[in-house]
Amino acid sequence: MNTRILVAEDEEIMRITVVDHLRHQGWHVDAATNGTDALECIQKGSYDLVLSDIRMPGLDGEKLLLEVKQCAPRTEVVLMTAYGNTESAVNCLKQGAADYILKPFDLDDLTFRVQRLLNIQAIKIRCVSLENCCGQRQPLIGSSAPMQQLLNLISQITQTDSTALIQGESGTGKELVAAAIHYESRRADKPYIRVNCAAIPGELLESELFGHEKGAFTGAEQTTLGKFELADQGTILLDEIGEMPLNLQVKLLRVLQEQEIERVGGNAPIPINVRVLCATARNLSEEIKKGTFREDLYYRLQVIPVTVPSLRDRREDIPALSRYFLQQFGRERGLTFTLSTEAAAALNGYPFPGNVRELKNILERLTVLAPAPHIQLWDLPVEIRGGEGQSTETGEINLAAAVAVAEKLCIRRALKKTSGNRTAAAEILGISRKNLWEKMKQYGIKSS
Repeated sequence: MNTRILVAEDEEIMRITVVDHLRHQGWHVDAATNGTDALECIQKGSYDLVLSDIRMPGLDGEKLLLEVKQCAPRTEVVLMTAYGNTESAVNCLKQGAADYILKPFDLDDLTFRVQRLLNIQAIKIRCVSLENCCGQRQPLIGSSAPMQQLLNLISQITQTDSTALIQGESGTGKELVAAAIHYESRRADKPYIRVNCAAIPGELLESELFGHEKGAFTGAEQTTLGKFELADQGTILLDEIGEMPLNLQVKLLRVLQEQEIERVGGNAPIPINVRVLCATARNLSEEIKKGTFREDLYYRLQVIPVTVPSLRDRREDIPALSRYFLQQFGRERGLTFTLSTEAAAALNGYPFPGNVRELKNILERLTVLAPAPHIQLWDLPVEIRGGEGQSTETGEINLAAAVAVAEKLCIRRALKKTSGNRTAAAEILGISRKNLWEKMKQYGIKSS
């Protein structure tokens, strides 16, 4: 969508001159002969900038400025006048005008001012996007076959604007996949806005997505832009889309079909150009059967289905992921963390029901609580390293880890049988007393 500018000027020669000059710069420019007509144009469409004379019949420039700040807060307003003074300029700037120009003015200077304001506007939107995504940009790590398939699919769909539905278990990295799709696409330098549909109450979600007009509901003291408007020209991620209420699903379907939104309390459609990505851990086919998700919306979202594999389906990636997270936490603490062979084997054998998020959380905990940077088997949580009463023949544990669990269990039983007598326990185990002491130290076992 091209930059849209509205020129409100009652003097015909000035209006035509300014409009023709701005159009020559490649911008889409509309014209209005007075403030009232200009306000109607703004209420019907979306403009990046309004260039208005101050003295006009009907609605003058200063009143138009106040109206624009209420109904289109993202639109910048530049006021022009042949009767200006310092006090008038200061008042206009205090009321929210982006600039103030005295007539007659140089058209090249006008172009410079307009371009500067548009650049500042783009930076503001970019800052919102970066703040929204802060901490979310992490690489997709993995050389396993499922990950290679996923990465190949991402590279294919980044060159399109088609809607994608990203599905996978909780903790698999669906948000990272969505970010990768955006930042490798042709919209990479445009806004990337995320909305967690599960974190916002249903009655507030509509306003969050589509914005609201002043007075639309109690507490709506000013017009507020929604996430879709903030994401214009870029990408929006609707995370946990399965949690969206049915009444909003209908409105989202219309947005996808018509490429326009309506603010809460508004009566004019606002055109948008946004790529929509959705993510969910739910089985939407099952939700359709339950009547909690619309079938027509499901098929509209699933133009490109993307499935993120669970960590247990790509165990080959656990070592690389572990190294990455340990390096990340090590930089924060000024240390170099490593895993012992036994600890790495135990991690590789654990099923990780919480997927990559669980692995990351476990490693962060270890970097805080482990007594030394070289992490040993006994530093791991008991559910990973195994414990008494746990079977070592589950098929879910690595051989080295299984041997370590069995050794630890035998030593504990021998010490218990001999009431902590190491010499007697070593004889039962068939090893030397020194060997027993070394293994007790390795596994953190005390005689008592």
